[in-house]
Amino acid sequence: MKKPSIHFANELAKLLKPLEQPLKLIIHAGTPKTGTTSIQTYLDKKQGKLRRKGILYPHNHKSLHNPHAPKHQWFEKNLVTTHLENFLENFKNIISQVKEDTHTIILSSEGIYNYWWDFPVESKDILCELGKHFDIKIWAWFRDPLDFIEDYYKQCIRNPQVDSNPCYGRDLSFAEMLDIKWFSQHLDYQGFVTECQTLFGKNNVSAFKYEGDVVQEVIQKLGLATPHDNSFPRYNKSLNSASIALLRTINHYNIKAKDKELLMPHLREISDIIEDYANDILIDGPSRKRVLKLSNPIKF
Repeated sequence: MKKPSIHFANELAKLLKPLEQPLKLIIHAGTPKTGTTSIQTYLDKKQGKLRRKGILYPHNHKSLHNPHAPKHQWFEKNLVTTHLENFLENFKNIISQVKEDTHTIILSSEGIYNYWWDFPVESKDILCELGKHFDIKIWAWFRDPLDFIEDYYKQCIRNPQVDSNPCYGRDLSFAEMLDIKWFSQHLDYQGFVTECQTLFGKNNVSAFKYEGDVVQEVIQKLGLATPHDNSFPRYNKSLNSASIALLRTINHYNIKAKDKELLMPHLREISDIIEDYANDILIDGPSRKRVLKLSNPIKF
C-alpha cells in the first residue's frame, strides 16, 4: 500500500481510537435520478429523529449554502483528487458529531457512482482501509438502463465544462456521447457492484431496483417504523429535448459554472412552457440497441 494510504490508516486509527466499537457506515452511492435528493432531504430534515435512534446523518458545513441538496459531495471529490488531508478533515468533522449512543453514520452522494471510474488506485486503497475501521454498507438504487442513460446524458449536457471531462458541458448528440467510454461505462451496473463487493465484502453491498418511493424504502431499511407523509416531492425534474437543444447551443460558449447555474431557472421555465411542443425522443433506434448491448444490468 502506498505511503499516503499508510498515513491515512494511522490517522484514521488515532481518530477512531476513543470509540468503544466500530461504527456502521452506510454509504448511499446513488445512482442519479433515483430519488437521491428526496432521500438526502428527508435524512437532513429528520436528523433529530435519527439521532434519537442512534443514527447520524452528518452536517456538511461546506454545503450548507445548498439546503436543497444536503449531501456529502466531498467524499467523491476528495477521492478523485486524492486530497487525503481534506478527506481526513471531513471525517474528523463527522466523528466530532458522534455521541455515546451513535451506532450508524450515513453518507449520501450520487456522485460516488458518477465518479467511481475516475477514482485512482490509491483512492480505492483508501476505501479498502476505511472498511477496516468501519462496518461499511453500500446502498445503491438502479434504474432501467435506457431511462438512466438518457437522464445522465442530460445531466452531462447541463454540467459546466471541465477540462478533464470529455462529456460535461459539450455540444454532443446522445449517439456521439455514447461513443465516449467515460460515458458509456456508467451502464456497467454489475461492474460497480462487483468492485464494491471486492472492496467491502459481498454481503455488504446492497443493490436495489428503483421503483418509486425510495424514501419509504430507506425508512424501512433503517428500522424507522413511522411511515413518512409524502412531503418530499421529486426534485430535479429532467429537461425536455428542446431545452437540451438550447443547452447544447449555450455550450458552444464555455460559460462559467456560476453563470450557467444562473441560466438554469430560465431554461426550466422554457422547458415547462414548451413541454407540449417538444419531441422528447433523445435516443434514436440504433442508439437504443447500443445502450442495451453495452449495459450490464443487475439481476435483482
